[in-house]
Amino acid sequence: MQTKEEYSQVWDLDVFFKGGSDSEELRQHLDAVKVQIGTLEELAKTTETPVSKNDAAQVLNVLEEITNTGKNLREAGAVIGCFTAADIKDKKALVLQSEMGSLGARYSTVILKFQQTITKAEENVWNELLESEQLSPFAFVLNEWREQVKLKLSEKEESLITALSVDGYNAWGQLYNQLVGDIKIEMTVDGVEKKLSVGQANNLGSHPDAAVRKEVFEKLEDAWKAKEDFFASTLNHLAGFRLAVYEKRGWDNVLAEPLMRNRMSQETLDAMWGAISANKAPFADFLKYKAKMLGDEKINWYDMSAPVTSSTKEMSYQEGAEFILEHFGKFGPELEAFSRKAFEDSWIEAEDRADKRPGGFCTGMPVSEQSRIFMTYSGSMSNVATLAHELGHAFHSYALRPVHYMNRQYAMGVAETASTFAEMIVADASVKAAETEEEKLALLEDKIQRSVAFFMNIHARFLFETRFYEERKNGVVPASRLNELMEEAQHEAYAGALDSTHPHFWASKLHFYITGTPFYNFPYTFGYLFSLSIYAKALTEGESFEQKYMALLRDTAVMSVEDLAMKHLGEDITKEEFWAKGVALCVQDVEEFLKIASEER
Repeated sequence: MQTKEEYSQVWDLDVFFKGGSDSEELRQHLDAVKVQIGTLEELAKTTETPVSKNDAAQVLNVLEEITNTGKNLREAGAVIGCFTAADIKDKKALVLQSEMGSLGARYSTVILKFQQTITKAEENVWNELLESEQLSPFAFVLNEWREQVKLKLSEKEESLITALSVDGYNAWGQLYNQLVGDIKIEMTVDGVEKKLSVGQANNLGSHPDAAVRKEVFEKLEDAWKAKEDFFASTLNHLAGFRLAVYEKRGWDNVLAEPLMRNRMSQETLDAMWGAISANKAPFADFLKYKAKMLGDEKINWYDMSAPVTSSTKEMSYQEGAEFILEHFGKFGPELEAFSRKAFEDSWIEAEDRADKRPGGFCTGMPVSEQSRIFMTYSGSMSNVATLAHELGHAFHSYALRPVHYMNRQYAMGVAETASTFAEMIVADASVKAAETEEEKLALLEDKIQRSVAFFMNIHARFLFETRFYEERKNGVVPASRLNELMEEAQHEAYAGALDSTHPHFWASKLHFYITGTPFYNFPYTFGYLFSLSIYAKALTEGESFEQKYMALLRDTAVMSVEDLAMKHLGEDITKEEFWAKGVALCVQDVEEFLKIASEER
């Protein structure tokens, strides 16, 4: 593949603050943010509950201060997060991260104070305020604040919770990252002895040699087991803190917060899982057939990502980038041009090296209006899909640029819609571009693995986490019981298709330890199935759909997911029928795979 420019696999962070974690520019920025927060604190103290629509200007003034401070705080936090991900040994970055935690707590406290002050307004005054020219653009967010304040404790109590979470709740999440960062896996791969980070070791799960896959899985399991008591303590303390807060607020349902944050109803969540649970048989059949292709009756966990053909397609980073750009371009010019800029301007950290955090993410810098993408790229088509996925997140932020910062705080489920949509473009293109039946089989398998991940792996996480939280209400859950809960959830979620499980998955998965987002699981599945409906429309309408898609993205932070689906898709997502249609599209991939595989054999 001919290219004009070799894209860097190391991101450029100096464009924000020169000098890494030693940056004097960053230090000055953080000092300025402290002053901003101090000013905001004084402003919040003097702000009184609105008594008429004439107070709209005063409220808007505080909103603008909150916005400017929040953007500067987010800019620094995102860059510092990049430092800690790219080099887990960067101790100065960890100190900065701790400082950011304290600043974030102060900022959250002042917002809460302001929210509680203004939302005490009488109903008629409140409605007049939201109808005013100044505040009507923020009506959805302000109404959401008003409803959430009613569900929380007093300002003093909520401020205390936020303050205590810095060195309590959030600190446990940071400890998890340090524990994982210390793990090294020694392996001989293709005749070369290597000491691998967890992220590098995970990438060997798709190695063509079964012995390598099994060995790396067992060594990772041993590593998790060696520290299981530390991980169990961490997870229990995170859950304990969260449950204590819920109890004080009078929240009985552990899903109350995640559903509220995702602007989703319990009815929608139940409908989604109901449709998936009723239609798992084809995916269990796929896993059983794959196991037979690998010489087993049932699939082993360590063979889940095993290649099914001897000629598994690989792409260099450069080739992967060009492939993504080519097919993004077929969807629409803005997605392609934006993504090309991300590659050309070194927005992506993809280098395969030690001392990086495992996993992948996209983070936004709202002052600079840029994003940064983190992953470890080793050449698999799965890596190409991950890269497209994270670019989808970045494009979501790009689409929201014309929108006021107050109206950009979209929920995780719709965030995963944008990323999964981008991933789907590339996965579908990969299958269609296959030059041989063998290559098509491998790419179809990779595509189906995404359905397996969202319908089975994520479901197992959801089942585990809901059951763990119920048990945690009665006291600490030991590591041995966490292993049992995880294995039970995996057998159920995979509809009996598993031979061996991953009992320490609860220790290995970062998502269980992220404090900023409770129940970091079901929004992935929501995003996957929701994006299938969007993708179906895109295929029908061609390039003309891109502007409609961007309009949908701009609405993601100013309405519930139910209203978003009705407005842009004309669908009622509280009904299982909507979700079943998406699952049926995925079943078609399984049917095509089984047809080709049986003919090949």
